[in-house]
Amino acid sequence: MTTITSPRRTRVSHKGAIAFFLIPFGVLFALFYVVPIIFAMIQSTLVVQRDGTFGKAELVFGGLSQYALVFQNEAFWASMGRMLLFGVVQVPVMLGLALLFALLLDSPLLRGKRFFRLAFFVPYAVPGVIAAIMWGSLFSPNLSPFSAVTQQIDFLGADLVLWSIANVVTWVFVGYNMLIIYSSLLSIPSELYEAARLDGAGQFRIAWAIKIPLVRPAITMTAIFSIIGTLQLLAEPQVFRSFSSAVTSTFTPNMAVYAAASIPNTHLAAAFSVVLALITFVLSFGFMRFTQRKEIA
Repeated sequence: MTTITSPRRTRVSHKGAIAFFLIPFGVLFALFYVVPIIFAMIQSTLVVQRDGTFGKAELVFGGLSQYALVFQNEAFWASMGRMLLFGVVQVPVMLGLALLFALLLDSPLLRGKRFFRLAFFVPYAVPGVIAAIMWGSLFSPNLSPFSAVTQQIDFLGADLVLWSIANVVTWVFVGYNMLIIYSSLLSIPSELYEAARLDGAGQFRIAWAIKIPLVRPAITMTAIFSIIGTLQLLAEPQVFRSFSSAVTSTFTPNMAVYAAASIPNTHLAAAFSVVLALITFVLSFGFMRFTQRKEIA
């Protein structure tokens, strides 16, 4: 009796090709990500010391003294709380609209999908600064064509300016998040829909029981991006400063960093940046771990 033996596979080494593709990324990643982080951490441990009032400035190691100033800075922590409130309200609204629009585009009942896909995504093509100027003008009582409304409701006042900025961010980024979720919807096998229709499920039941659970990883990813973006918000509130006195130089954490660096106190700004980066990491990683546990359960 003869036995058939399968031919032995020879392992081909692709180390040269792997290095060819990874080295350019590694160099750029190190230069523009790792090195700035290390530099910021080093800068945050330095303090300026003078010999007398008008003595020569000298950089010396200050340990954690800059971080002590960060934790004593009420304006920075007020801006952090403001952004956390912003994220708790704005992120679910934005992602809810993105999911709704993605489900509409994936629905067989919708006509003119190309038009709506473009219409939903076009705001993302508008730079954030331009969008902030446009919406700031619409909210301004003196510039808005809807002055009958803006003179009655102070969208740029201390009570509503945060949500006016949230409106701009939502308008810009709904289309971006929608595109990610819609791409995930397109990857779902059509056989699942056919089987559900044979069982008598309608479009709403298919969306609720099949589509939304299967695109949950995409929703989680967009939520993490949104959490990071919320804590790094800068362009929109910076533009709104020219429309509203309620937006201060420390309205968001990134604005507080920019204000400290403009004094200039780059070492305190570096400490602000490190603390902000750690908080952003903890919140985004914590959210990811929470959603993973929910999926396992």
